[in-house]
Amino acid sequence: MNQQALPDERVTALVHDAAAAPSMHNAQPWRFGYFRGSRTFHVRADLDRVLPHSDPDHRALHLGGGAALLNLRVALAREGWHPATRLLPDPADPALLAAVQPTGPESGESGLPGLYPAIHQRHSSRFPFEETEIPQELRAALVDAARGEEAMLTFPSSWHLQQVLELLEEAEARNLTDRGSDQDLAEWTRMNAPSVNTARDGVPDYAFGPRKRGGKAPMRDFAGSRSVPGRGTAEFERTPQLAVLSTTHDRPEDWLRAGQAMERVLLLATLEGLSSSFATQALEWSDLRWPLRDPVSGAGHIQIVLRLGYGPKGPGAPRRPVPDILDIQP
Repeated sequence: MNQQALPDERVTALVHDAAAAPSMHNAQPWRFGYFRGSRTFHVRADLDRVLPHSDPDHRALHLGGGAALLNLRVALAREGWHPATRLLPDPADPALLAAVQPTGPESGESGLPGLYPAIHQRHSSRFPFEETEIPQELRAALVDAARGEEAMLTFPSSWHLQQVLELLEEAEARNLTDRGSDQDLAEWTRMNAPSVNTARDGVPDYAFGPRKRGGKAPMRDFAGSRSVPGRGTAEFERTPQLAVLSTTHDRPEDWLRAGQAMERVLLLATLEGLSSSFATQALEWSDLRWPLRDPVSGAGHIQIVLRLGYGPKGPGAPRRPVPDILDIQP
């Protein structure tokens, strides 16, 4: 394939795709670099956009960076390139999360190109889902998607599901009265935002979804104690369908792998007609994160909890303009 530097407009389009990734509170804690001489993309952590109380060790930051990295890989694969990727390539620069060099050609065996249509369709949906069960074949495909990125995905059921739900409920109750959590919400929620064009980041009030008045779905109330005019209430699922993603180890490189696995699962779920949201509350409390594990299998370190199901697609959340997050170098 052509080994010349990619045109600037193609680099901009690829980063636009990468930045459609999810991140905690939609903080979008990433920056991108493109080096024309080596034809290499850098994915960097933007340490000015961390959540000091909810993410003190930057684990969620790495998850978001991993999700953006997966989107970049998918976008390159769709262009016919093989995205050769190195995680944390420079020990002296821990903010450099990954380096990606498009080589070629992409064989298609990775399955990445087919995920591309979902990149801009995927949005978090904080609305009630149906009680319709996700078919076992689709669950198995989602498990395989996570395994392809060196992560494990499980669907807790019975007593384990109840345990996870109770831990999430406990964490949400703590967050509602925790000053630090409230400060993070105040920083990264946008009130009186009538459209996606009125903010560049954070969670706008039109994406909060209704306040839960019943059901067991583990919903974060982004409004906290604030009133949102016109916001209604709703009954949520009685039997939420949760997916727990874990890794064998718990290092920054594992967080990046988990972020890639998370996004790969979400893109496939979107293509298959599923809606999704996140249930990360218990992961923000060190004493609640460990008990999320299945005590029978004892599988790995929990990195994310996803809520999946059939229901309304969520509205798009704002994104930072590409010129604000991309540096193109000689």
